[in-house]
Amino acid sequence: MNRDDPLVLGVETSCDETGIGIVRGRTLLSNTIASSMDEHARYGGVVPEVAARAHLEALQSAITAAVAEAGIALEDLDAVAVTSGPGLAGALMVGIGAAKALAVSLDTPLYAVNHLVGHIAADILTGDEVEYPTVALLVSGGHTSLLLVRDLVSDVELLGETMDDAAGEAFDKIARILGLPYPGGPEIDRAAASGDPNAIRFPRGLSRASDMAEHRYDFSFSGLKTAVARWVEQAEAAGEPVPIADVAASFREAVVDVLVTKALDACARHGVPRLLLGGGVIANRRLREVALERAAAAGVAVRIPPLSLCTDNGAMIAALAAELIMSGRTPSTLAFGADSTLPVTEIQVAVAE
Repeated sequence: MNRDDPLVLGVETSCDETGIGIVRGRTLLSNTIASSMDEHARYGGVVPEVAARAHLEALQSAITAAVAEAGIALEDLDAVAVTSGPGLAGALMVGIGAAKALAVSLDTPLYAVNHLVGHIAADILTGDEVEYPTVALLVSGGHTSLLLVRDLVSDVELLGETMDDAAGEAFDKIARILGLPYPGGPEIDRAAASGDPNAIRFPRGLSRASDMAEHRYDFSFSGLKTAVARWVEQAEAAGEPVPIADVAASFREAVVDVLVTKALDACARHGVPRLLLGGGVIANRRLREVALERAAAAGVAVRIPPLSLCTDNGAMIAALAAELIMSGRTPSTLAFGADSTLPVTEIQVAVAE
C-alpha cells in the first residue's frame, strides 16, 4: 500500500445523502453525492427506513460515477474507507456492507472512521495546511458539536454537543411551524433575508450564568423551538398576521448567536486562535457572516471548507482515512458494525493489532 500518497475511496451513508469520494493523499479527485432529500420532503423530515433503501439503490451508480470522474480503476485503490458512525443505524449498515464487500473483493485495506471527525478532515482538501490545535464547530441536521482538535488522527476532544434538537432539526421544525417547506434551513434563510433579526428576542439556550458550570459548551434548541411556536400561536389566536420574515430572522439570529458565542468562548478559554466550521448548516449565510465578523474582532482565524465539502460526503471520509494511512495507522478489521452513537474520541474503529 502506498502510504505516502494513498488513493482512497470513501463511503458515507450516515443520513440521507449517499456520498462517494476519492482522494489521492490530500488531493480531491471526485466527490459524488446522491441525495434522497426529495423522498423525505413529503414526510417533513428524514425517515430512516427510506434513507436506508435510497442508499441501497444509489450506491452502485454513485461508485461508478466517482471512479469515472477520478479517472481511476477500482483495482488502483490503496484503501477503502467508510463511516462507522455516528448516524442512522440502518443507513450506516448499508454503507458499511458495501464498503466491506468492496474491500474484500479487491483485497484492499479497509478503514472504518468517525463521521464527525470526517467533517474536520474535509478542510484538508482545500489545499491549505491545517494548523493544530483548532476548535471545530460542526453544525448539521443531526449533530451540533463543539470540538477541540489537537491532532486530527489521534486527539479530538468533545467540548460540548446538543442536548436535544440539533440546529438543523430546529430549522426544519420552525420552518414547519411557519408553513415553509422542507428542508427548513434554506427556506428559513430565504424568509429571513427580508426580516428584522431584532424584531423578537427569542431565548438563547444554555447561555445563562447558571448554565456555565455544567453546560458551558453544550447546546439546547428545544426551548427556542417552543418559544417560537408559542409566539406564533399567540399571534394567530389574536387574529394578527404572523410576520414570517421577522420570526424567521429572529429565530435564525438566536441560533447563530448561541453557536458563535460558545465557539469563540471555547477558542478564548483554550487559547486557540483558530475556528473551523463544518456541517451542512454552515451553508446558512448569516451564520458564516456573524462568525467571520465576530471572530475577526476576537483575533480568531476562521476556516470554512467549500460548501460542497461541508454537507455529508464521501470525500471527507476518504480524506480522514488517507491521513490515518499517512500517519502509519493500521487498517480496521472486519469486526465492526454501525454505531449510531460513536463518540468523537474514537477516530477509527476496529483497528487491527
